[in-house]
Amino acid sequence: MCLGTSLTAGLGVDPEQAWPAVVQQKLGAAGLLYLVVNAGVSGETSAGALRRIEWLLRAPAAVLIVETGANDGLRGQDPEATRANIRGILERARRQAPPPKLLLAGMQAPPNLGDRYTAKFRGLFPSLAREQGIALIPFLLEGVAGVPRLNQADGIHPNPEGQRLVAANVWRVLEPLLVPGRNLAKPGNRATRLE
Repeated sequence: MCLGTSLTAGLGVDPEQAWPAVVQQKLGAAGLLYLVVNAGVSGETSAGALRRIEWLLRAPAAVLIVETGANDGLRGQDPEATRANIRGILERARRQAPPPKLLLAGMQAPPNLGDRYTAKFRGLFPSLAREQGIALIPFLLEGVAGVPRLNQADGIHPNPEGQRLVAANVWRVLEPLLVPGRNLAKPGNRATRLE
């Protein structure tokens, strides 16, 4: 499950162009039978994601990719509150039996909020990943943020080409979490939900 904001929902692009759909294509090409569920909601904060996680995990998930906090940073919210919300999401996910593999997507705050705030915000993701012992995508928008040709007119949301690069950022960290061979297509096997 890809829990996230408009960056995950694919605001401004066709659903099949959003990075979760591109990751689905990569899984298929690798022969891994997972179903990617895009649980992105435009405008959502980490507090909103925390409120939704109980409902989202009604069905077991094999992997939970957590992309939240971008809207917290845009609104200048306290990074410690964001950290607590993400920690709550991860703790809830670990109560699933069996627990999903967890992957956290790092985000950055806009520079107009000042060096102190942006450094604190950026640092919360790697420190939380270390604390929780989970995989980290250092910066979801690496190579895409601030590149006009890879973003829509708003300068925030990736265009289809940018979405493909975001998917590559995710795939570099996700692929090693998946065990090749265990999920390969075999007659009669059903896809495992990648949620």
